[in-house]
Amino acid sequence: MAKEEAVFIGSIDQGTTSTRFFIYDRNARVIGSHQVEFTQFYPDNGWVEHDAMEILESVRMCMTKAINKATADGHNVDDALKAIGLTNQRETTLIWSKSTGLPLYNAIVWMDVRTSGICRKLEKELSGGRTHFVETCGLPISTYFSAVKILWLMENVDAVKMGIEKGDAIFGTIDTWLIWNLTGGVNGGLHVTDVSNASRTMLMNLQTLEWDKPTLKTLGIPAQILPKIVSNSEIIGKIGKGWPITDIPISGCLGDQHAAMLGQACRKGEAKSTYGTGAFILLNTGEEVVPSKHGLLTTLAYKLGAKAPTNYALEGSIAIAGAAVQWLRDKLGIISSASEIEKLASEVDSTEGVYFVPAFSGLFAPWWRDDARGVCVGITRSTSKAHLARAVLESMCFQVKDVLDSMHKDSRQKDQAKNEKGEFLLRVDGGATVNNLLMQIQADLLGSPVVRPADIETTALGAAYAAGLAIGVWKKEEIFASGQKAKTDTIFHPMLNEQLRNKKVKSWCKAVERTFDLADLAI
Repeated sequence: MAKEEAVFIGSIDQGTTSTRFFIYDRNARVIGSHQVEFTQFYPDNGWVEHDAMEILESVRMCMTKAINKATADGHNVDDALKAIGLTNQRETTLIWSKSTGLPLYNAIVWMDVRTSGICRKLEKELSGGRTHFVETCGLPISTYFSAVKILWLMENVDAVKMGIEKGDAIFGTIDTWLIWNLTGGVNGGLHVTDVSNASRTMLMNLQTLEWDKPTLKTLGIPAQILPKIVSNSEIIGKIGKGWPITDIPISGCLGDQHAAMLGQACRKGEAKSTYGTGAFILLNTGEEVVPSKHGLLTTLAYKLGAKAPTNYALEGSIAIAGAAVQWLRDKLGIISSASEIEKLASEVDSTEGVYFVPAFSGLFAPWWRDDARGVCVGITRSTSKAHLARAVLESMCFQVKDVLDSMHKDSRQKDQAKNEKGEFLLRVDGGATVNNLLMQIQADLLGSPVVRPADIETTALGAAYAAGLAIGVWKKEEIFASGQKAKTDTIFHPMLNEQLRNKKVKSWCKAVERTFDLADLAI
């Protein structure tokens, strides 16, 4: 019997603090990977920026190292690599020169809040206030989204103003920047984005999947700087010269949270939560656009082909999750590595009434308060660093519970997928989910099971699935059947009694209220 020809799919996973490149075989097993961290810049209070050129170099290095590792292990990557998928941090905004290929300003990161003044101004001027564009794009006016970051660049960066006037400036989220450079850059690079990333700009119409002309006119954003919108799974273009691999099609592109949803094989009625720098919970609502009345975002889930149906989602975005653990490590020195927090937090059975709300740059869903700032309440003389560590873990889980409670209110019970016991299962992924204590706290506070897959890196896997689907390596049925393979999943069941759970939730809500209207305290 002839040996089956090897087929590999590559996946670029460009996150908020690091870039990774994975190589998967036909069975979706990783045969090579590499990760590179890059710099975050904080030029002012609440400002967060990236060097787009550093990101570009991180992709190049990850590709080279991962291919070398796989090759050293005996895999013929040069011949067997058939396509590349791409997933990225969403909303992060960049404007660059199409003639020089150089950024006209640093990339403004999704969590950056410098645009709060622009948001307040728009809310006052527009008839619909904060929700003026919700019916069209599903998103409220917020510092989170790309449109207001574009406005800030247009108003404050002379190079951007001049570039737009000359027709030389183009906009993109990080997926667009990478694809443009991968496919040739100044020598014919393709200026495209995908529907999931476009849905996070505040500029795309959720129904037509095109840039919304009335929105562009209202905001004064010129259409000519925007990229072409494509589906999540189709051949976009081929990688050009100067990269570790060339002439390979880029055939999958999704924003990171949408990629994780695909990697988790979430069907209609199923939800996933990704724990990274922030935390992001998405519930697949199928082909129905479900408006939220409880502080969530109506967004796109995925569109797996140019002619494929569009799946939508309700999303709750949490700005600070794993970043709070990094804060404990880097700013307070309570731990020396992120992995130490589980052991430290396990030294105590409870926080003893300490509640930590990491509103470092305001609160996202379901509160949407950019005037909020972080608080730690309930401290006594017996409070130790272990109590604080446990309170940080609990803060991540409380925020996820706030979002899921809103999701249950917005979506009909019959549209929520449940197990044979009638329990709603939350699928989890992301680096922080290796923390068993965190996952148990999450199940306890939800009062329902939490399911962790054997492979928690579902974001990169989702991008690989999209790329492989476009060139026929996998079929859609195979991808979604993978979500039913639960033999290697770890399930965390709630152990906290309902009375104590409800008491803790009330206390958390009190702590959240203490964060409001604190932005002006900074001197």
